Amino acid sequence: MKNFFSLKSINIILVIAFFYSCIENKENNINRNSTIDSTLQANATAILGSKLSEVNAQSGQVVVMEVQSGQIKALVGLTKKDCTNYQPCENFSVWQSTGLMHPISLLAALETGKVKLSDRVDTGNGIYQVHDRELKDHNWHRGGYGELSVQEGLAASSNIAIYKTMEKAFGDNPQTFFDLLANMSYGKPDSINGIASLQPYKITEKNTTWNCIGYEQLISPIQVLTFYNAIANNGKMIQPQLYKDSVVVINPQIASKASIDSLKKALVLNITDGLGQPAKSDKVVVAGMQGTNSLSTNEDSTKDMYAVEFCGYFPADNPKYSIIVSINKTGLPASGGLMAGDVFKKIIINLEQN
Repeated sequence: MKNFFSLKSINIILVIAFFYSCIENKENNINRNSTIDSTLQANATAILGSKLSEVNAQSGQVVVMEVQSGQIKALVGLTKKDCTNYQPCENFSVWQSTGLMHPISLLAALETGKVKLSDRVDTGNGIYQVHDRELKDHNWHRGGYGELSVQEGLAASSNIAIYKTMEKAFGDNPQTFFDLLANMSYGKPDSINGIASLQPYKITEKNTTWNCIGYEQLISPIQVLTFYNAIANNGKMIQPQLYKDSVVVINPQIASKASIDSLKKALVLNITDGLGQPAKSDKVVVAGMQGTNSLSTNEDSTKDMYAVEFCGYFPADNPKYSIIVSINKTGLPASGGLMAGDVFKKIIINLEQN
């Protein structure tokens, strides 16, 4: 009897050991199959955490993706735990409006053939009346930008320059704009293996005025990154992936090569001469766009919630990585270039060193 129970106990121990061995092997297989670079993940977490603390932000995220494969090399989400500390969170499926819409809208306008980057547009004193609402540029209180080229308007993050360009391209048929967005697969993908609750992007109201600058739509940062990655990839939109697998093409060509090439040049100019200069690297040519967007309607700007963002890719002539940085903070100052662009730059430096 004693030997029987000893043998039974040994068998139970072996079964338990086998069970945990299976779990461990599964976890090891998952880790080996992951696209995440653990060193980059740790460094990006530290860089983002430092900036969130510096600007007293509520939350933030960074996604680093390989341009041609769609493999995600870093996926960082942080949210405020208390006054001084931030903790990891899975905020990658959060929906909100975006300040990174200008280049996407401009690409759609270029596709119509009715506008080009050298066209002149008058932004006036930075305040433009559109029906019963005022459209403002960020420098309206300093008298606005006056007359600019479309390319200069993009580099200045001018809402009015983009809107007037869109008005010229789509004024007689606004629906064409939304049709082009759909044809360009804007808002894709609808799902990513490993990211819970990701949803298709949503337009809350079809209004060219506000949709073209990022308002009245809900989209996650990783979906915005997917579009910018397609620009970097000469128009080919790739499915982002967290587990190593074959490359999945969402859209083989989101826009014409001519339109893509024009926009890529404009995104480089934004870094060299525009408001994207905080993201500029001394070692590699960068292309990208900054954005600052109010997420609430509180009239007291000290309590207003802002999304400050930067999205871009490098090296500009042969892109290897695309990156998005999105930070949510309360009150002013709020600057996509100075805040999110600085995180972008530091991640580039880290990638260049490793």
